Amino acid sequence: MATPAHDTVTGTGRSGVPAPRKAPAARPAPGRTRRGAGRRGGGWTPWLYLAPALVVLAALLVYPIYQLGLISFLEYTQAQVSGGEPTSFQGLGNYRTLFSDSQFWQVLLATVGFAAACVLATLAVGCALAVLLTRIRAVPRLVLMLAALGAWATPAITGSTVWVFLFDPDFGPVNKVLGLGDFSWTYGRWSAFALVLLEVVWCSFPFVMVTVYAGIRAIPGEVLEAAALDGASQWRVWRSVMAPMLRPILVVVVIQSIIWDFKVFTQIYVMTGGGGIAGQNLVLNVYAYQKAFASSEYSLGSAIGVVMLLILLAVTLVYLRLLRRQGEEI
Repeated sequence: MATPAHDTVTGTGRSGVPAPRKAPAARPAPGRTRRGAGRRGGGWTPWLYLAPALVVLAALLVYPIYQLGLISFLEYTQAQVSGGEPTSFQGLGNYRTLFSDSQFWQVLLATVGFAAACVLATLAVGCALAVLLTRIRAVPRLVLMLAALGAWATPAITGSTVWVFLFDPDFGPVNKVLGLGDFSWTYGRWSAFALVLLEVVWCSFPFVMVTVYAGIRAIPGEVLEAAALDGASQWRVWRSVMAPMLRPILVVVVIQSIIWDFKVFTQIYVMTGGGGIAGQNLVLNVYAYQKAFASSEYSLGSAIGVVMLLILLAVTLVYLRLLRRQGEEI
């Protein structure tokens, strides 16, 4: 049988049955098209909101860092500051001079060791007091929190001056209570570092305590109750239950403590009189200050600042990598 032909005018076959029509091609919804275009065009919206903060950060951080790096490549002493001699480009000469100085490596090693001791002591005190806050009643908890926040809010120069008075060999009450007589804490290298470490821990542990305490309060109570029912000791509960769950918070406080303690300046400068006897208590920040302003070697001081910046940048990158490993959003 022959297939009926279609009428081109009426759209029907010879048998009178309407011919099937092709479905029209699907068109994108106008609203969806506008939303997609809006999303593509709105990619700059977050940057517009961030623009004021970025401008302020550029003025306060980027430009000073640029000047710091620039001066570290120049010959910049008091003669250049006063305009008596022209500034000349030294390239890596300042860095070669710095790295060939044995005192720089001694100060760097002392800075790393001192910062590590401060970080460990601060974490130990802060975490122990954070656990204690969960065990005491409301009134003692409030008193401890207020005392800790008072220590945290005290300016570094004020706290350092008070600690120097407390451990003064002639008028300080600590020597009298301990029966140390006229023992001078700032005369010996290790005793001076220990005294500064105590002051740094005193003004730094509140941050660790409050942060870790907030993290502990966020742990479900059922988990801690189950550990207690299993007969776990307090140390085992902390090591096997709390610490793994608080790992992201502990990473944050560790990295921030490293950055703060690595660039300590005020406590060392005030409590040891600018770095101790014959520079025995120098750290990198005080060493850079002495090179730049006491010796008028601004280029060497800037080079030390650049080295410190690179070290802290490396620590920050390690921090970001650890966060990525733990599945945190950066």
